[in-house]
Amino acid sequence: MIGWAASGVIAKGITELGALSVVFWRMWIYAAVVLLFLWLRGTPLRLASLRVSLRGGLALGADIMLFFVSIRLTTVANATVIGSCQPIFMLLIVGRVFGERPRKLDWALATVALLGVAIVLFGSSGRPEWSPSGDLLAVLTLVAWTLYFVFSKLTRDRIDSAQYTGATALLAALVATPFAVLSGQVFDAPSPNAWLWLVILSIGPGFTSHMLMNWALGHIPAWLGSTLTLAIPVTSTLLAWAFLGEGVIAVQFVGMAVVLAALGAVVSGQTRAA
Repeated sequence: MIGWAASGVIAKGITELGALSVVFWRMWIYAAVVLLFLWLRGTPLRLASLRVSLRGGLALGADIMLFFVSIRLTTVANATVIGSCQPIFMLLIVGRVFGERPRKLDWALATVALLGVAIVLFGSSGRPEWSPSGDLLAVLTLVAWTLYFVFSKLTRDRIDSAQYTGATALLAALVATPFAVLSGQVFDAPSPNAWLWLVILSIGPGFTSHMLMNWALGHIPAWLGSTLTLAIPVTSTLLAWAFLGEGVIAVQFVGMAVVLAALGAVVSGQTRAA
């Protein structure tokens, strides 16, 4: 979650490149790193893995493109807070799709966490970095992100996490390429400093975070993994405040405290149940 929270801040900080250019280079570096990792461990990417992971790769490509564009148009807090509404979608569908039965208390705690997220969102409205079009793209990101989460969980029994990570990385890079080329942004050569941050973005929030989450989804309920993503907007807001100079007002810190307290209660409840 910390890695994913940092991705938006890093992407917004690479100001010399367009959003789709950042997506293009980030996805291809990320894909190359994952494919190299698979080859070094003696399990190169298989064609069958691409077929199994097709839906997840398409959803991931759409998610990253929409998110990186939205993060340039609105505040980091808004873009990540809107995306954090995913647990509500997950709680509504996990029973039908996965047969999971969250407790009533988990529903209540997820709702409390979302109220905290809403406080963070409210604190950003009207600020110079805010944009309604950016918020709209963030809503579309939410849809793609939810689909990626569902497809990742559905394929967990058919493919190991490393193969799935490699397949979705390559598919997402292929999805992003035509959009980046048509935008013309991909033809702007990154500076040495931009290359450094692109590599950090690809290996940290990209390779490490996706590999860990795809593995974790095989060991925790889908709705729990989704609920824990509520930590992302809190972390992103603090990182954007510290490194990008985006303003944070007192009421937003209250909202962050509510989110973290609710998340802590959810995790504690799962530990006792286990």
